[in-house]
Amino acid sequence: MHVKTRGVMKVVTGLASLAILVLAASALSNLGLPTRSQVVEHLGDAEKARLAELFHLRQQLGDAVWPGWGQADVPVIVYNEAYAFLVGYPGPPPPGWLKMPQASPRGGPWELVPGDSFGGQPYYRQRLLDPRITPESFTVLVGERWVATLATKEFAQIDFVRGLRAELPPLLRPFVPYRLLWHLLMGESETYIGALAHETFHAYQGQVAAERLGHAERVTAQEEHYPWQDPGLAAAWQEEVDLLADAVRASSDVEATVLARRFLSRRDERRAQASLAPALIDYERQREWLEGLAKYAELALGRAAARTPGYQPVPALAGDPEFHQYATREQFWARQLEETRRLARRSGETRFYYAGAAQVALLDRLMPGWQVRLIGGQEAPEDLLRKAVAADP
Repeated sequence: MHVKTRGVMKVVTGLASLAILVLAASALSNLGLPTRSQVVEHLGDAEKARLAELFHLRQQLGDAVWPGWGQADVPVIVYNEAYAFLVGYPGPPPPGWLKMPQASPRGGPWELVPGDSFGGQPYYRQRLLDPRITPESFTVLVGERWVATLATKEFAQIDFVRGLRAELPPLLRPFVPYRLLWHLLMGESETYIGALAHETFHAYQGQVAAERLGHAERVTAQEEHYPWQDPGLAAAWQEEVDLLADAVRASSDVEATVLARRFLSRRDERRAQASLAPALIDYERQREWLEGLAKYAELALGRAAARTPGYQPVPALAGDPEFHQYATREQFWARQLEETRRLARRSGETRFYYAGAAQVALLDRLMPGWQVRLIGGQEAPEDLLRKAVAADP
């Protein structure tokens, strides 16, 4: 008995020592975390390279993902802690931007960034006078043009760490592995380029279906009424998204069709069992249209780059250690599909991003050419999926 006790103590001591080492390493790593962008007054070379790749990638392969998106004229605003930068805008822009769909005026006059250019063309900036008023991550109007908006990759990391630290108990803050968490979230440059593509797709939705985009944004008022904490609803959602993910992974069209039908049937049962109000059903459908389509475009564009023989990213990315020539995009898609399963029991509308994207990924298989039917009109992804599986394959 004494020998066994000593053995257990050795294991406990070893685990405790390992935990201390891990915590110490994490704390040391956190000492070098950036708290300010290296370049504030203009865009650094790495940020320019990622933006250049976004324009190049979307132009080369965007129409293969969604006809019309690749050639759509979509300028981009990226911002850091002090400035918003507008690139790809033809000519001097009018002052500020309109937050959509409220059309609320924000910002002030744009100025040329002195002594700098983007792709050989001038670009513009304005100082952000209030840190709470940024272009955010979506799409805005500058004049009459729909513009995609997102933080710079460098500032996004700074803001992520700052926000996470603020939510943690003070004793834990030094030991959380912020670098690892950020790497999993958006550490690779391809993931950030995909996030930019996601927002450009919202701008494209604004161009071709402005009223639908406005409605899909306004229904977020229903979020506070949605029964996120209902355990029965969460369990039903779990069954539903498991069937959906299995359908996407199915080995044949017949199996995909059978599983898609079961997914749709379970969805109808869930809504009926929860007595979900029509406004909340509309909330689900509109958010799957708005965010699910953008999530699909984001993921499909990266996969297209990985799958297209001879695709060449812009040379400026060659020196980026966080860029991997899209070699990780198939694995990233698989992880994102598995994330669909994990969201059913969490609060928040992120589940609609993934559920919408998975449904239209199924449509790639069961209804080729579905994109032109879904961007306009009032159909949601589930509507086309119901039509796709209505008859035996």
